[in-house]
Amino acid sequence: MQEFSHYYEILGLEVGASLEEINEAYRDLAFVWHPDRLPRDNPRLLAKAAGKLKEINQARDRLKEMLELEITTKASQASQTDQPGNTPKTKPKSKPKAKSPPPYPPPGDRQPRPHHNQQSNHNHSPNSPHHQENHNRPYYRDLTGADLRWANLKEKDLSGRKMVSANLSNADLSDSFLHQVNLENANLFRANLFRANLLEANLRGANLQEANLVGADLSGADLSGANLQGAKIGAGNRIMVKLTAAKLTGAILPDGSKHS
Repeated sequence: MQEFSHYYEILGLEVGASLEEINEAYRDLAFVWHPDRLPRDNPRLLAKAAGKLKEINQARDRLKEMLELEITTKASQASQTDQPGNTPKTKPKSKPKAKSPPPYPPPGDRQPRPHHNQQSNHNHSPNSPHHQENHNRPYYRDLTGADLRWANLKEKDLSGRKMVSANLSNADLSDSFLHQVNLENANLFRANLFRANLLEANLRGANLQEANLVGADLSGADLSGANLQGAKIGAGNRIMVKLTAAKLTGAILPDGSKHS
């Protein structure tokens, strides 16, 4: 548990903070340490910022994994307690033991559950128990070719997901966590990516026509061959999309021109 205490400390939180509090702390720190907010003529500070971003990303991912595992364990214990015959009537002492909470009961217990339920619509196997699906880190399940048209994925954590050729046209992905997601050849036509975190995302060949990219962070993302024609990237002549170190080779830009 000492390791996880360190991750809480990185995010400036007390041990036992909820997933919602972890996400909020992550957003605040990612905003503060983003390279676009720092002077570009200061390589030392830029390198420090890059290290901080990597550190807070790791802290958030590890804490999220820990909280979801606690929820899974709690659900598994409750399921075993409810099954007839699992706890003999002659041993009443086993009941309070089964009901005892985990070391750090997550106050955000209600938040991750719809996250699992929503994902299970596409990938849940009827032959395997639900708690077993959760134990296998469902937020990394393969969503290749998934039909998510018009889906409400606002503020969802899809970081690291494989979503190759997924159909996300008209989906609401505003304020979502999509860093290092694989959206190669995905259909994001008219998708709402307002303030979405797409750090180092793979968007090669993706269809981003008429998508709302205002406030999105595409730093380090690969947009090679992507189609951004008609995409919203700012107001007037002001570009409001972060594209630090992004790859745009062969991409069709919002004005219809092709990046060389």
